[in-house]
Amino acid sequence: MQNSLLNTHVTTIDGEVTTLEKYAGKVLLIVNVASRCGLTPQYEQLENIQKAWADQGFVVLGFPCNQFMGQEPDSEEEIKTYCASTWGVTFPMFSKIDVNGDARHPLYQKLIAAAPTAVAPEKSGFYERMVSKGRTPLYPDDILWNFEKFLVGRDGQVVQRFSPDMTPEDPIVMESIKIALAK
Repeated sequence: MQNSLLNTHVTTIDGEVTTLEKYAGKVLLIVNVASRCGLTPQYEQLENIQKAWADQGFVVLGFPCNQFMGQEPDSEEEIKTYCASTWGVTFPMFSKIDVNGDARHPLYQKLIAAAPTAVAPEKSGFYERMVSKGRTPLYPDDILWNFEKFLVGRDGQVVQRFSPDMTPEDPIVMESIKIALAK
């Protein structure tokens, strides 16, 4: 049986329509990203973990999104150039998508259905800060902000969802990736 998550159509940052099937059997970290966000330095950590575990079948997939205060307004070509030149990004990047609302990309519909809540650092206050700034999610399962992460196992099933303020190198994220890679 084909995995519906990996069967989802996506468009690469270079404009090629494809599916995620070529990543079958790999452990994925799917992240909605933005270039003009306070969390943008996470690109560096994403690249670090991609390089550290690529030989074990780990791949980071970046999906730019402009839904959070317009923090990804650039074209795909500009995003690609910025990420490569500023952060050394070599992991696969895709075209801009919506992760919330009526135009939510089918990939994110499936990710959110599989993991409606995110693990967050204890007492980080990130969610509370978002709410205090009037950025309360419309629905409880909505993506809160840029750099929310979904860990997908080798079987194509969502393992865990991590809040935006949980960095890629957070011990909880790292341990979850290690466990997924061991399966």
